[in-house]
Amino acid sequence: MTTSSSSNPTACVLIIGDEVLSGRTQDANLKFLAERLGQLGIPLGEARVIPDIEAKIVEALNACRKEYTYVFTTGGIGPTHDDITTACVAKAFGRKVIRHPEVEKKLRAYYGERTNEARLRMAEVPDGDGVSLIENLISVAPGYRIDNVFVLAGVPSVARAMFEAVAPTLRGGPPVYSQSIDAHVREGDIAAGLAEIQAQHTNVAVGSYPFMRLDKLGTSIVARSTDRAGIAAVIGKVEKLMRGLGADPVVGPAPV
Repeated sequence: MTTSSSSNPTACVLIIGDEVLSGRTQDANLKFLAERLGQLGIPLGEARVIPDIEAKIVEALNACRKEYTYVFTTGGIGPTHDDITTACVAKAFGRKVIRHPEVEKKLRAYYGERTNEARLRMAEVPDGDGVSLIENLISVAPGYRIDNVFVLAGVPSVARAMFEAVAPTLRGGPPVYSQSIDAHVREGDIAAGLAEIQAQHTNVAVGSYPFMRLDKLGTSIVARSTDRAGIAAVIGKVEKLMRGLGADPVVGPAPV
């Protein structure tokens, strides 16, 4: 459900890497990107985990860059053979891959005698107009932007630094706020009432998430919207619904 005004831009995140799909690496970028984009008023509409397969990466890029205002990729721009994101981005845009001279110079200065062809792969970007580097304050190799696609590193600290470097350039809308309310009530017991509340507040996304605490089932309700008054109204009605079932709900901090 769309929680922002129609004027809000939207975003998609493509997490690239077999290591995430295998479970060997736990992604740590999605939560950060979703929260930061929401703060900027750019709701995250979709996230995909893509294997290191050229056709699948190209397909996802071309589909998502048409549907969303911004697309952020993470992973696949390192020095190894399976770092194929740049080649895939270039193919999606019908470009060739070149070695950026400025980046190559920095890499050679940084690595010195340890410079090799593998490390110089991190200087590769698509050719042509509209490609700009994304500063990397953590290490030397930058990310880059091409049109509405932002290519970030997979290492969380580097991805975050890159995102913060481009954040001031993004067109945002009203921030997306959220507030939660938890209680030891079962989802099935509040489903009907919750549906009525959602129908009454179409500008607020109402999410229901079960939990187990102290060996007791419960439900956490999260209200998300650009309208803080709407969130407050929803939380108030959910609290009343939960108390009507004999629960003692805990309301999270109001959005600020």
